[in-house]
Amino acid sequence: MSKTLTLRSAGFSRRIDLATLWRLLLALLVTALVMLGALSLGKLKLSPLTVLELLWHGGDERLLFIVEQLRLPRLLLAALVGAALAVSGLILQSIIIRNPLASPDLLGITSGASAAAVLYLSFFSLLLGPQFLPLAAMLGAGLAALAIYLLAWKQGTSPLRLVLIGVGVSALLAAVTTFVLVFSPLTTTLSAYVWLTGSVYGASWPEPRALGGWLLAILPLLVWLARQVRVQQLDDALAQGIGVRVQWLRAGLLLVSVALAGAAVAWGGAIAFVGLIAPHIAKRLVAPGFAGQALMAALVGANLVMLADLIGRTLFLPLDLPAGIFVAVLGTPFFLYLLINQRH
Repeated sequence: MSKTLTLRSAGFSRRIDLATLWRLLLALLVTALVMLGALSLGKLKLSPLTVLELLWHGGDERLLFIVEQLRLPRLLLAALVGAALAVSGLILQSIIIRNPLASPDLLGITSGASAAAVLYLSFFSLLLGPQFLPLAAMLGAGLAALAIYLLAWKQGTSPLRLVLIGVGVSALLAAVTTFVLVFSPLTTTLSAYVWLTGSVYGASWPEPRALGGWLLAILPLLVWLARQVRVQQLDDALAQGIGVRVQWLRAGLLLVSVALAGAAVAWGGAIAFVGLIAPHIAKRLVAPGFAGQALMAALVGANLVMLADLIGRTLFLPLDLPAGIFVAVLGTPFFLYLLINQRH
């Protein structure tokens, strides 16, 4: 039996599994080392001690510019994108869809964001500028999720109907995206393909700040709903029997999942498989419990995208390849492995 630590105060009680706590601290240490390595490596290689010295005390202006203005915002954006996609996938897999193959890609959320973003890049970016691209992507993700939820509604929604409708809507939106690209100018088609692959190339400080602010705004709703997650994992009839408004709770959790995935795709492009891989790794590393698994999934997702971006910008110099390519290289065989396991 695992040891636990119990925290109590007026109106608050929380039991923490010590094994989960130590594994989270270890994952946090690994994340810090990955970030330090990513800041050190590039066309110009720096030692980790030099990077720490530059961040703490400053120094050579050229080196400080490379670390603080070129590498650090890109790294933070990759970490935030990966964390948001991972938690979104965990919510879908464990709570709403209850299917280990579920992810924002499967449910059509990513496809909705992609279709809206490509439409914006092709026909509106020259008129309105690139600054409204994240808004268009989030709006597309929200509309796709709303359409799926309404189409799946029949005296309530069920996980199976959400999956089937989500797959159909995702395929339709992928066709719309291809149709728009066919009639787009060549220059916007090239930039759209980079965005569809998923990339944090050229990130500056406004992007991670904007995404971080959006995620902080979502966090209170996620924390509030997380208290009822265990009940949502029960059978619908049983949960309703103990007084839980299952459909409202499912709608709220779906809203949080869509907001996380839509924001991540809006600023990082359509990076696939993070929302599929990270929750599975998290569930193998920590004991059952939404809070611990969500924190671990966020750290795993952040590391996945940071490492993919590091590989893309260092191993193929002078080329800078999109991070989504390398996540897909890992994600495709992982998906096939899950598919084969589910067959049995």
